[in-house]
Amino acid sequence: MSATVRSEEDLRSIYGTPSRLASGKQLDCLDVHARRFIELSPFLVISSQGADGLGDVSPKGDAPGFVQVIDDRTLLIPDRPGNNRIDTLSNLMANDGVGLLFLVPGVCETLRVNGRARVVTDQDLLAPTAVRGRLPATGILVAVEEVYLHCAKALVRSKLWEADHKVERRSLPSLGQMLADQIAGLDAVDTDAKVEDSIKNRLY
Repeated sequence: MSATVRSEEDLRSIYGTPSRLASGKQLDCLDVHARRFIELSPFLVISSQGADGLGDVSPKGDAPGFVQVIDDRTLLIPDRPGNNRIDTLSNLMANDGVGLLFLVPGVCETLRVNGRARVVTDQDLLAPTAVRGRLPATGILVAVEEVYLHCAKALVRSKLWEADHKVERRSLPSLGQMLADQIAGLDAVDTDAKVEDSIKNRLY
């Protein structure tokens, strides 16, 4: 049975101390490079944690720059229509800590932003995030505390952006089929049709 590492001291005995570069790159606000990265990013993942201590991560995506930079310490993420589980929003009712990871297609570096978040409904604040005249029901307003660029190793190792490493969609069953296999009584064909209609008609 493998040993479990139980303290930061033990971790440091394995990994040593971070380099000056790794430690020094952390900022407490959004500089010009972080702002530009967010402006170009069409996709992020947001981590949160509920009252039960269980972590969660959720994808958010839209046209590049969909996340609004209010100022150098504040971001606004519009919450687009989804499945109404509202996992992230519910977690924020109990724990306001969030971590954001921004990706830009074709760029192997990523941008990490950590801070405190709250759910807002102010229509004037949300107005710049409207699409086709439709405001999101809510937004996630993030008070930025930590900002840093992350090196390319993970994306280089994964070859995420390399075209010849794309997986054919048919390598997996359709979403409807996978859900039907997981949920008794669900019809795969009907579920696929509903999913397709939602993507076509209810993105915003």
